[in-house]
Amino acid sequence: MSKRNKQRNGKSRQKGPDLPSNVLRVTPLGGLGEVGKNMMFVEYETPNSLDSIIIDAGIMFPENDMLGIDYIIPDFGYIMDRLDTIRGVIITHGHEDHTGAITHIMESVKAPIYATPLTRGLLEVKLKRAHLLDDITLMTVQAGDTIRMGPFQVELFHVCHSVPDAVGLGITTPVGLIVHSGDFKFDHTPVDNWPPDFAKLAEFAGRGVLALFGDSTNATTPGWTASETVVDDAFDAVFRRARGRIIVATFASLISRIQQVANAAIKHGRKMAIVGTTMVDNVKMARQMGYLHIPDTMLVDLNEALHMKPKDVVIMSTGSQGEPSAVLGRLATGQYRQLEIQQGDTVVLSSHPIPGNEEMVHRIINRLIHRGADVIYDPIAPVHVSGHAAQEELKLLINLLRPQFFVPIHGELRHLQMHGRIASSLGVPEDNIAVIENGTILTFTPDSMTIGERVPGGYVFVDGAGVGDVGPAVMRDRDMLGRDGFVIVSLTLDHDTHELIEEPEIISRGFVYMPEADDLIRGAQNAITTVLNRDVALPLNDLRGRVEGALEKYFYSETRRRPMVFGIVHEVVR
Repeated sequence: MSKRNKQRNGKSRQKGPDLPSNVLRVTPLGGLGEVGKNMMFVEYETPNSLDSIIIDAGIMFPENDMLGIDYIIPDFGYIMDRLDTIRGVIITHGHEDHTGAITHIMESVKAPIYATPLTRGLLEVKLKRAHLLDDITLMTVQAGDTIRMGPFQVELFHVCHSVPDAVGLGITTPVGLIVHSGDFKFDHTPVDNWPPDFAKLAEFAGRGVLALFGDSTNATTPGWTASETVVDDAFDAVFRRARGRIIVATFASLISRIQQVANAAIKHGRKMAIVGTTMVDNVKMARQMGYLHIPDTMLVDLNEALHMKPKDVVIMSTGSQGEPSAVLGRLATGQYRQLEIQQGDTVVLSSHPIPGNEEMVHRIINRLIHRGADVIYDPIAPVHVSGHAAQEELKLLINLLRPQFFVPIHGELRHLQMHGRIASSLGVPEDNIAVIENGTILTFTPDSMTIGERVPGGYVFVDGAGVGDVGPAVMRDRDMLGRDGFVIVSLTLDHDTHELIEEPEIISRGFVYMPEADDLIRGAQNAITTVLNRDVALPLNDLRGRVEGALEKYFYSETRRRPMVFGIVHEVVR
């Protein structure tokens, strides 16, 4: 937005040590400039105290070029010297992009977690698996409840989303009321028959809203987002037409979608099997809590399902985002031990690709078709609808609340920018709109909003058991290895003369097929011999570097490829 050098009320902008006391600071640590890893840090500071709360702790799926990465969590280094100020962690709903990093966050944060019943259940599954459940205080709250945390009074209000028990937040602070929409849409016919809390939004407007932080995921989508009930008719059509097994892939936390599949299975006389560890755990928890209504007689284990007639079974699985290690990804490549795709199977992807995942999802679809499956996905059939508000709903929220200041959240930059334009078209002054990225500190007083300095808010990669030990340099190396492979050359030299005792051993992976590259390898050996003869007097490390450099030049001149070259030198005393 324009006029970034001015404060929102027209006065000169203040920053750094000159910031006034008794201010509210809001720092998004994830979810702005990307889809996923949503996390926000809210602080109120006086000359004598500092109090803070955390909103959400999500993950992000890796992009195509992030080789080997399991998932990404927010960089929460900013909070590490403020741990004793944190009064609570509030989770708005149970999706991975809002809950997935909770185990990483709670290894350091000792404050209680507040969540609605289903969200708490999903969190318990994660925390138990990480052996953290006994060390953490989990507080169950309901939409309509008010939580007091230091100077913050947090009111939870029900919103419609693609998972039950989702809430937005009205946070009364000493400088004013801020509203965090959470992920939402205005669904008048939700599958759980619990419409949005319009009355609470109107009440907030009556009090006066200092700032609205609004979900931007569908800000580029015109019109209104379809109701979840649309999916019921789509599933009915799929089940009516399918003659073989039906495999439905969706998010493990999408409890309402699992219920919709169960309803279709009951109607069409099919039994239901659940596969995927996380989905099995979540279904068990949701049934115990009463959020899933699936009769015991409906559920069968996978081994039993495999011995049933194909027309009598439906299988729920994970992997709708093309994740190679999830059930559907392994089915597509024939690497799932218990189950294989058969001719006549119907596979339903009940989700939209997260931005950046499109290529992986399309690859999975193509592989499933190649194996004989009939693959159903939106837009072929409306087997999924978004849980996020489209443009007309975003306008309705802004018009209901009439905030003084507006901050688009949850989306890529293109989504945030479009949401800012929508707010501007509704009369919010451009100087009162902050389109920002992760780590940018916003400071509020009762009549101003200041865009301050930026703290780290980038990616923290999780690779196996490693958290944060893989950075940009490692990712660049993986990219190079994946693109052109590597070559290792092993040299055995005389300790005194640095002459070759044995012929250089050259090993390659991902570069060339060695049995058919004799000429190339002979040329590489000649290049090595030339370097050794020319630079024989150099120290060993320098000599190894010269060999690596010569091979890099040689391989590029011959193949126009740049494999990573590693030299290993052994000295032998004769």
